[in-house]
Amino acid sequence: MIVYQGGDWWQALRHFHTSAVIRRLLVRVSVVGIYNGLIALWGLELHHPMLSISREYFSFLGILLSLLMVFRTNTAYDRYYEGRKVWGQLISQCRGLAIEFNAVLPRDAIASRRYFAALISNFPFALKGSLRGQMKFEQMEATPDIMERLRTAENVAATILAVLQESLEQLRQVEIIRDTHLLTFKPHFLGMMSVSGTCERIKATPIPFSYTFFIKAYILTFIGVMPFVLLSTSGFFMIPIAMFGAYALLGLEMIGEEIENPFGLDSNDLPLTQLSNRIRFSVHDILRVELSEQKKALAAMPYSVVH
Repeated sequence: MIVYQGGDWWQALRHFHTSAVIRRLLVRVSVVGIYNGLIALWGLELHHPMLSISREYFSFLGILLSLLMVFRTNTAYDRYYEGRKVWGQLISQCRGLAIEFNAVLPRDAIASRRYFAALISNFPFALKGSLRGQMKFEQMEATPDIMERLRTAENVAATILAVLQESLEQLRQVEIIRDTHLLTFKPHFLGMMSVSGTCERIKATPIPFSYTFFIKAYILTFIGVMPFVLLSTSGFFMIPIAMFGAYALLGLEMIGEEIENPFGLDSNDLPLTQLSNRIRFSVHDILRVELSEQKKALAAMPYSVVH
């Protein structure tokens, strides 16, 4: 994730070249420039008859396209923002669960505190691995038997919650916690499951293909027609004018493609690794369990470094 100060324009522009989307966009805009250059040579230098398109009709097409682009961008950003919102809820639920365990566990039960801190911290890493399709068990901490169970689980995040629930029941059986305590733990488990389900829904429900195909075809047609409308009045200046228009249209569509799945590894996707490290640090701090210096350093790194 690219981190910048919103009010500092120069700092924001300094990140212009750091996005893979921008680099791909510049290549496509260059292709549009070559296409427009060929049209200009064909129409002005070789004096070939050109296709004439009414400016009023072209303006009408532009208005329709702008409405489609607004809807496309809003739809993509809604998915991005919902993803960030539910991960914010996950941070709160993990901290809340750690607070509950900290209240019921004896202060000198170091092994139990370390056990529950590790399990709670594993959940965001498991969810991140599921969303990105690359589960990294080396980032998790657990006893060998639990780790083996996680490696063979179909849904690792749900299995972690199942292990936590089983461990909570064991605490109840040895009377470390009472039945009434279960009522305070249950909302956190349900909240974490809700976050997992919402993230899976966002990932598994892309923008419908027919809509995506239609807007891409519309943009390409609009860009293809643009030089025929501008050539008679702008001459060779039509080339940079059309390239700037292509930059805006193609850029909005490519940005929408990038952020509609906010859980990937693109430069503008959510920093799930860093969020998971922050959760781990908070949980260990609440349960008063010492965390290694390396993991503390990972939690302190900015979002743009650890994605």
